[in-house]
Amino acid sequence: MPRKRDAGVNSRIPEISIFLLICVFLLLPIWLGSYYLHFFIMMFLWAYLSQSWNIVGGLCGQLSLGHAAFFGTGAYTSSLLFVHFGINPWLGMFLGGFVAFSAALFIGYLSFRYGLKGPYFALVTIAFAELSRVVVLSVEFTSGPMGVLIPLQELGLCSFQFKGKAAYYYIIFAFTLMIVVVARFLKRSRVGYYLSAIRENEDAAEGIGVNTLWFKVMSLSISAFFTALGGSFYAQYLLYITPEETFGWHVSVEMILRSLVGGIGTILGPVLGSVILSLVGEITRVVFGELAQGVHVIIYATILILIVLFFPKGMVVWINERGLGRKSYPRGY
Repeated sequence: MPRKRDAGVNSRIPEISIFLLICVFLLLPIWLGSYYLHFFIMMFLWAYLSQSWNIVGGLCGQLSLGHAAFFGTGAYTSSLLFVHFGINPWLGMFLGGFVAFSAALFIGYLSFRYGLKGPYFALVTIAFAELSRVVVLSVEFTSGPMGVLIPLQELGLCSFQFKGKAAYYYIIFAFTLMIVVVARFLKRSRVGYYLSAIRENEDAAEGIGVNTLWFKVMSLSISAFFTALGGSFYAQYLLYITPEETFGWHVSVEMILRSLVGGIGTILGPVLGSVILSLVGEITRVVFGELAQGVHVIIYATILILIVLFFPKGMVVWINERGLGRKSYPRGY
């Protein structure tokens, strides 16, 4: 008789692989220079932001096209509190998250309370993001189009300013691990099943007793909170922000694209999507950027279209459909 495969051993293989991969990322700053550290910092930042968006856009199925508003809120709140009032950037980061959470609570309640969904909800989020950008551009307190320059302080963890890029690398890497854990917890919990039911059929979910209004509003607010934390990190990393960079439409698009390429509604999808698009974007910029102005952008867009056409459900789903999922990813990812 053929021996039965040891399910316990196989189930531990993916966890060990992920653990080894984390160890590799922890050791990378030892060998990498400033240029490559910046690349990985931005890759992890977009993975973090994409996973934050995925909480409402993927797990709950509510299309938000204006998440740049929450990103910019976090960036400007922590920066302005530090520049004008001397409030510690770490505290300002969580205050910015609270402001974004409150704004999402207000917007979500008004939108979902009156039955806005699909493209109508998406338009509301776009309008809110554009309104936020215009307000920041017009108010003298935010320095308008000049942006906010964060002054240099004594280097250290308390001031959120460091000599090299390695510290920023470890911080955003920790943030990425955190949001993956949060998303996985939500997906595997009872709340995750409610969100999935709302995503698949909202009317049916409401018919079996799910408070769809509450869960949609909370998923948007939680997503906004974590997105704002990413905005604060971005501000402290670059030490200079402008309305166009933080509230621009491209911020929201980048979050969505990475989830789309990796797999919307999955846990590892946004991370994998960020790795793929970051590599594609950097390679096309380096290889084709000098041929003619804007050529690398066209090539990047072409590759992105091909990925979406041939892998419409995302790379993680494609891997699972090819029979590699059980060996490559643990259940729930």
